[in-house]
Amino acid sequence: MTPSKDISRLVEIMAALREPKTGCPWDIEQDFSTIAPYTIEEAYEVADAIARGDLDDLRDELGDLLLQVVYHAQMAQEADEFAFGDVVQAITTKMIRRHPHVFGDETARSAGMAKGMWEKIKAQEKAEKRQARLARGLDPEDNGKGFLDSVPVALPALTRALKLQEKAARVGFDWSEAAPILDKIEEEIGELREALAKGQTAEIKDEFGDMLFAVVNLGRHLKLDSEAALSGTNEKFRSRFHYVEQALEKAGRTLDEATLDEMEALWQEAKSAK
Repeated sequence: MTPSKDISRLVEIMAALREPKTGCPWDIEQDFSTIAPYTIEEAYEVADAIARGDLDDLRDELGDLLLQVVYHAQMAQEADEFAFGDVVQAITTKMIRRHPHVFGDETARSAGMAKGMWEKIKAQEKAEKRQARLARGLDPEDNGKGFLDSVPVALPALTRALKLQEKAARVGFDWSEAAPILDKIEEEIGELREALAKGQTAEIKDEFGDMLFAVVNLGRHLKLDSEAALSGTNEKFRSRFHYVEQALEKAGRTLDEATLDEMEALWQEAKSAK
């Protein structure tokens, strides 16, 4: 087995790793549910490489993410459900269908993407998917029967909150502007204070979640993605804390030896330096 730029080689490697008698014991033991966390992790590592501007890492992380797709497809093929080629066909069909202004006939291309066309295409896809599930004897409502049930549960919580709010807003369940949401956040903070005073863990958790949900809603109205905003703050915190760490090291001290007042003073220096 030798490396190759041909995707078929990766498919062959994955099949060999899953071969019951000669494959890798760890790979053979896996199933969709055990591999799913790795798939999510690899997607985050792709995003991290992009954020760092490291194109060498991006190449490698994209490969790791591609492996996840091939892995799931191999397991599906073993179950006689679908193969990697079917995955490719499904996405190419979807991309061509969703871009008639690019791949359609001359009339469609010259007309551009007509208003309402996207919704029409999505509705057609949903109807076809429903019929396919019915033909297999499955519940046609694959993601649940509620209006918001199509928002994946596995999304990061902040992102899922945003998606839920966006979808509810499509049918008018939304604030008209951002200002009242600040009042809502203050209301939720007040309820959190009350829960803290009672010392009831379950209620504290519930009120804390309500507060976060309201903050995500504010971010949405401000045209901000809460996940992206928090990622930026996380990196800012990491960078400033590293400044504190380096400053202490130059002074011959460690983080464990430093007092809170010392670290706070260096933290303020880090804020001024950036």
